[in-house]
Amino acid sequence: MKVALAEAPIRDVAELAQIPISFRVERVCEIAAKPGEPSAWVLTEREIASPYLKDYDAIAREGPTQWAKYFDLTNWGYFRAHVDSRLAGGVVIAHRTPGVTMLEERGDLAVIWDIRVAPGLRGLGVGSSLLDAAEHWARSRECTELKIETQNINVAACRLYAKSGCVLQAVNPQAYPELPDEIQLLWSKPLKAS
Repeated sequence: MKVALAEAPIRDVAELAQIPISFRVERVCEIAAKPGEPSAWVLTEREIASPYLKDYDAIAREGPTQWAKYFDLTNWGYFRAHVDSRLAGGVVIAHRTPGVTMLEERGDLAVIWDIRVAPGLRGLGVGSSLLDAAEHWARSRECTELKIETQNINVAACRLYAKSGCVLQAVNPQAYPELPDEIQLLWSKPLKAS
């Protein structure tokens, strides 16, 4: 399988809505402080009794068709992946955008705003390719760090970020009051100049 990646105009980002970001939650990540290192974390996986479907696009103000209504996308990047000329995935990177609190008003920080892969192609390297493209894009804008948010219920994303050299920086159990069973995980990857 050959993955073709290309940067696309941010104005085309709504096309990502064609790719479901939903996934079946069958396992969750359990998080514990690493013994002797209070700011380091150990993740283990645990099966849950009642699997369910999680769809981030079903949340109000979420999804690629909504972002331009709430944010200035001028400094955002978008890469799409194709497999056999079919849209297989995409990654959106936010940079220098007022109102995006994860950017911490820093010009040297980029945030993975969205990364998704078509369900039949997950686990085959498309996500890693998209993440590599996002890192290159951020480095080309002199970013020194890439930041990513996910939740303990997104085990596949946690595996991808850990495998890609990201470090779990923060664990916030109360980040989503309306979703008390979900824990916010903030990942970070230092970027070396290219």
